[in-house]
Amino acid sequence: MAVTAKMVKELREMTGAGMMDCKKALVETDGNIEAAVDLLKEKGLAKAAKKAGRVAAMGLVRTAIAADGKSAAIVEVNSETDFVAKNDEFVTFVETLAQMALENDAKDMDEFMALPYGDEGSVQDVLTNKIATIGENMTIRRFEKVSGEAVVSYIHGGRIGALIAGSVEADDDVKAALTNVAMQVAAMNPQYVSRNDISDEELAKMHDITLESALNDPFTLPKPILNALLDKAVDGVWGDEDVAILEEKRNDKKFNFNYLPNFLSEDAKSKLAEIAVADKDSISENKIFKGLVEGRVSKQLKDICLLDQTYVRAEDGKQTVSQYLATVNKDLSLVAVVRFEVGEGIEKKEEDFAAEVAAQQAAAAKK
Repeated sequence: MAVTAKMVKELREMTGAGMMDCKKALVETDGNIEAAVDLLKEKGLAKAAKKAGRVAAMGLVRTAIAADGKSAAIVEVNSETDFVAKNDEFVTFVETLAQMALENDAKDMDEFMALPYGDEGSVQDVLTNKIATIGENMTIRRFEKVSGEAVVSYIHGGRIGALIAGSVEADDDVKAALTNVAMQVAAMNPQYVSRNDISDEELAKMHDITLESALNDPFTLPKPILNALLDKAVDGVWGDEDVAILEEKRNDKKFNFNYLPNFLSEDAKSKLAEIAVADKDSISENKIFKGLVEGRVSKQLKDICLLDQTYVRAEDGKQTVSQYLATVNKDLSLVAVVRFEVGEGIEKKEEDFAAEVAAQQAAAAKK
């Protein structure tokens, strides 16, 4: 049977495959469109397998919320390029997956990939076919489902999504408050909801790292401790030039000691840090130093714990997220907080565009 342009167009619309691929499939199947579809799918499986090793770090995050507003799901699907992530077919696919995550009880990715996707086979089958027809590696990376008395979602630019579940029944004020918190989560990326979520081991590690960091930056230590370290440094540790500089600056009553490091050699600063680290046991017992370390740890906790963070829309610039929620409803607490950012944690391949063009030109010249 002669293959017509109309047949090629019809097959292309059905499969999304390239025009030449459609024409070849029709020629091989003697114009049988159904057989050509199957042939493209078979070839697509091979193409998808080849593409599976390519890094997919772009993509979309989408959410779906139940009609009663008490449950929601979020999903991240990755592609190789931002161009594909903006494709209508890809967007619809991700939105459908978010709705499926909401409506089903898949416990893990294996169960999710095995879910039926209409009459097109499983989610895995559909993904494989889309890899073949779109021409890029794609991965359904993760999904999560939450529930509570009130659930809201927030999507920023399609690349960052947040779900927040609250503990009290939804009204306009509660929904608005939870949405504001979802926006804060998207923007500030807290690692924990509250300090209670941090294990004793993690807190101890944070404390140790902060302590060591303080000792290795002795010029930020309280003045009594710094002066004691400087006395040890000039007693046969520093060179004559640095000792002379220190004495000069100590005798200058107008000199701002915060600028002392700017006048000292790198060797002198390094040796002072070594003295501080060597005196770790005695310095650690100093009450002033303990207060400094605890203060720095507390500041870190305010940065990484959502409820301790300063609410970004606080009029006084001081109100915490916890305090903000209490002003809306004293019984309102956060039942679940989820944040997805496209590609986070995925090692992205560094592209050398010039080298890629040169390679393509070289390959073309050999033909």
